[in-house]
Amino acid sequence: MHLKKFLLMLLIFMFAASLIFAMGSSEQAKPESGTAETQPSQDQRVVPSNKGEVYFSFSGITKKVLPSVVELDVVEVVRQETTPFNFFNPFEFFFGGGRGGENNGKNGKTYREYERPGLGSGIIIKQDGDTVFVLTNSHVAGKADQITVKLSDGQKFEATKVGADDRIDLALVSFKCSEKVPVATFGDSDSLEVGDIVLAIGSPYGYESTVTCGIISGLQRKSTGNISNYTDYIQTDASINPGNSGGALVNMKGEVVGINTWIATQSGGSIGLGFAIPSNNAKRIANDFITKGKVEYGWLGVSIDTVDEHSYPDLRKDLGLGNKGGGLILGVFNDSPADKAGILPGDFITKINGTEISDSVQLTKVIGTIPPKEEAKFTLIRNKKEMTLSVILEARDEEEKVKANRDIFPGFLAINIDEKMRTKGELGDIKGVMIVAVSQGTAAEQANLKVGDVIQEINDKPVTNMAEFYNALNDKSSKKMFQINRKGQKIIIGIVK
Repeated sequence: MHLKKFLLMLLIFMFAASLIFAMGSSEQAKPESGTAETQPSQDQRVVPSNKGEVYFSFSGITKKVLPSVVELDVVEVVRQETTPFNFFNPFEFFFGGGRGGENNGKNGKTYREYERPGLGSGIIIKQDGDTVFVLTNSHVAGKADQITVKLSDGQKFEATKVGADDRIDLALVSFKCSEKVPVATFGDSDSLEVGDIVLAIGSPYGYESTVTCGIISGLQRKSTGNISNYTDYIQTDASINPGNSGGALVNMKGEVVGINTWIATQSGGSIGLGFAIPSNNAKRIANDFITKGKVEYGWLGVSIDTVDEHSYPDLRKDLGLGNKGGGLILGVFNDSPADKAGILPGDFITKINGTEISDSVQLTKVIGTIPPKEEAKFTLIRNKKEMTLSVILEARDEEEKVKANRDIFPGFLAINIDEKMRTKGELGDIKGVMIVAVSQGTAAEQANLKVGDVIQEINDKPVTNMAEFYNALNDKSSKKMFQINRKGQKIIIGIVK
């Protein structure tokens, strides 16, 4: 009896042991966290799950990219008018004696030339035979009279300027080299996401081949002050300092995704607010330099602005714009691409080729990137309705010629009258829209329209708000008769479009 109990207990024990072993084996068969079977694909962006995914090095990336990033030493010859007296000259103090002595200029004036040195970075983007092309910023090499390219291995070459454009702040230089040189690979800047890790490579303060690390802090940033608004910018906290301009912003595949261009700073040094021109914007510019020697921008032929409640009271409500982003057409140049396509003053452009427009700055940028003679689809709001027009842009003329063309309609800016304007102008309950600006040389100025005039009728059509103003302004008649209230006096002024 005791033997039977013992055998039964032994059998139960062996069954339990085998069950525990089987469970342990099952647990061991499961892949460990972090093995290849559970790893996300390379292109997936995920939060690291263990320390092994955090400990890595950028040395492989820097070895790939560093040889294609160069240092640029430039010299600009500055011509300075000399004083008739022997006053202390700061140029002479800092840069030494004048170059070439005194030069007699017009009107008996004398001039002295000085060499202004500069420093920046550049990216080797192409080698065609023995010609090597280096992309950099226009503010680095655009006005340079002497350019020296220094490779990462210490070799130096005298370079010449191929092309430069201040509007987008890019320049291309070239030098001769019979040996093969490392050429950078461009990446797709449109694929960047905020939080992506990037490296900034350049020669800050002359420390060539310097690499700093950061992340993408923001995308599609707008320029400030006198910085170019013909492009948007990538924002990064990777350390960028004087001398980094024209250098490379690089992704984790070793591809150039931006050209480091400017920093926001009060100290003059990096505070983690660096900005780079996206590579997709730079590629077209570089190709234009190589094939044409200059950059061609698309020209629409309009004056534009961003609509905000402070500058344009009640305009969004009048035109039925809601909260949509876009650019307001204030005036149209006669016989321009806009005029030919049927774009009118008061139109509010919301999209171009499907790209949504946030404001007038982006509108300028997008138009500038469309090649001349290429058809583009403009989506706009007119009379509170959305419509699409096909526009064939022309090549943008030189800035001076564009500014000199005053053949724009209507040639003045009018806005709704708010309470502050009524009180300040002692307008009482006068209805209409007020002229707040008149362009020089236009038909509006020649017809004697003035700032402060209140437009009450156009071609006998009452005008009480901006919707009525644009409807009357854009009728098919070529002659516009404006009934004006000028300081309580009624005047009629005619303009021929």
